[in-house]
Amino acid sequence: MNFLDDALQDLEKSGLKRRRRILEGPQGVHVSVDGKRYTSYCSNDYLGLASHPDLMEAACRGARKYGVGAGASHLLSGHGVIHEAAEKALARFVDLPSALLYSTGYMANIGVVTTLVGRNDAIFCDRLNHASLNDAAVLSRARLYRYPHLDMDFLESCLARAGKKRKLVATDAVFSMDGDIAPVPELIELCEKHDAMLLLDDAHGLGVLGNGRGVLAHFGISSPSVVYVGTLGKAAGVSGAFVAGENDLVEMLVQRSRSYIYTTAQPPLLAEAIIQSLKLMEEESWRMRHLEDLISRLKSRMGDALMPSITAIQPLIVGENEACLELSSNLEKKGLLVPAIRPPTVPRGSARLRISLSASHSFEDIDRLAAALER
Repeated sequence: MNFLDDALQDLEKSGLKRRRRILEGPQGVHVSVDGKRYTSYCSNDYLGLASHPDLMEAACRGARKYGVGAGASHLLSGHGVIHEAAEKALARFVDLPSALLYSTGYMANIGVVTTLVGRNDAIFCDRLNHASLNDAAVLSRARLYRYPHLDMDFLESCLARAGKKRKLVATDAVFSMDGDIAPVPELIELCEKHDAMLLLDDAHGLGVLGNGRGVLAHFGISSPSVVYVGTLGKAAGVSGAFVAGENDLVEMLVQRSRSYIYTTAQPPLLAEAIIQSLKLMEEESWRMRHLEDLISRLKSRMGDALMPSITAIQPLIVGENEACLELSSNLEKKGLLVPAIRPPTVPRGSARLRISLSASHSFEDIDRLAAALER
């Protein structure tokens, strides 16, 4: 299959070929990768919970009580008492009526979008949305409107043009490569005005914003038109995702969401760990406060070099792919892991270092990174 070899060579020449690193041990800010020790700024473990001993013990406890695999889909015999308990705990945590567990955030977005809109409907997506929302929009076969990043005027004109079709606005709550936050109050106002539903993918806001409870708590706002998607493999330190919202929404997903119905249920030991993670986020709120202090310290050192973001994602735009790769490589030689993000993950010409901060970082870690970048 020569076309595969040609395609791979083209990726290599353009600086777009990706390589997997091998992590030797648990996730954290001080890690061993490919036989070398590094301070890591490339994990989404924003609260430092991924290797928390209480979570590890919860997973072990779950395995002892419920085994490892669920063995069946949720609608056959795979939905256990611990899944039910985790869903109730998640709904309480984000202050919404009901919640539903999914195996991954990608599956959650695919399942929600394709359930809520179809061929005769309309979906509206921010141009910087995560790939899972973009793929879900295509799979839904709904009429797709893509609006410029955070352009509410353009979005409103699209909503008005769509007429009386069933409408869904889908957006990242915190944009994964820019770190900025969607204007949720304005989005809710527009959706209520134009009789549209609003899907908020809060993968990078849950655990970070709103004292850990996510973007809705951050803005102090709620609406029955909101479909909330939270990811559990980032700040929560576990795995999987959930969708929360009105009871009818969740019941419809149980009945019609293909990525929920036609897959084996999440391992029950993970549901046990999810419940423990929510307890830690409630009891150890110092993690969110420390993360905020770390963000402020990095921004005070780096100034306008960083993109405007108050979240754990602090991007530094470099521009060209090769220059970005070289900068990342130079930092790696100093024992600092900071990933180079290139197209198609980000727009052409905006290759960047994506600096991810964790509550497990120290102020010394921040100062060391800033000094290296300044040099």
